[in-house]
Amino acid sequence: MKKFAGLITAGLVAATLTACNDKENKTENANAPATANDTVYLYTWTEYVPDGLLDDFTKETGIKVIVSSLESNETMYAKLKTQGEAGGYDVIAPSNYFVSKMAREGMLKELDHSKLPVIKELDPNWLDKPYDKGNKYSLPQLLGAPGIAFNTNTYKGSYFTSWGDLWKPEFANKVQLLDDAREVFNIALLKIGQDPNTQDPAIIKQAYEELLKLRPNVLSFNSDNPANSFISGEVEVGQLWNGSVRIAKKEQA
Repeated sequence: MKKFAGLITAGLVAATLTACNDKENKTENANAPATANDTVYLYTWTEYVPDGLLDDFTKETGIKVIVSSLESNETMYAKLKTQGEAGGYDVIAPSNYFVSKMAREGMLKELDHSKLPVIKELDPNWLDKPYDKGNKYSLPQLLGAPGIAFNTNTYKGSYFTSWGDLWKPEFANKVQLLDDAREVFNIALLKIGQDPNTQDPAIIKQAYEELLKLRPNVLSFNSDNPANSFISGEVEVGQLWNGSVRIAKKEQA
């Protein structure tokens, strides 16, 4: 029986919910009579929708939700850019740092706070952040921290003391990383003793060169339901969100 654990966080990333600017927002009045066209297209990460939630939403509002799986922020961004104003999504879940980028480029619709009473129930510590002052375009949904996950039947926690352990030769072709450029560069920057938020091109180049050394150890990149590869036994060590570690532990408890 496989058991999993996770440790060593690199930082926090908030997942947000925001409306796309390329479609009308059909959910502005949840109490309006339902029609055949009351359908919302949601583009989000696989692990972010609890079982039964959307069915309950449809029963309460009469609005059907069709979900598409979001593989990475970069893929999401490129897809929406390609689709343009004819794009097919109403609500998306980019990570916080993509909200500001997409808002600057006119890709997001401003939220009507008067129709979002849930704002009063949210932790004020996670509102009005620099990437979206006043929560003009987004609201926080989840907070995640990436860490090293490992199969406890194969490895002991004491074996991992830093992100640099993923570079060990014994992990050749065994490591899974998140399909997220920012998170992957973060661990390289930390390994070389630099600020993960640096914007210095020379330091970023050093991190890139450090990642080239890690490449022989990388089996896969996965941000869409990354716990599955651990649960199936395909991967036993790698970079994983704290929530994904919890899912893996629950499945293999």
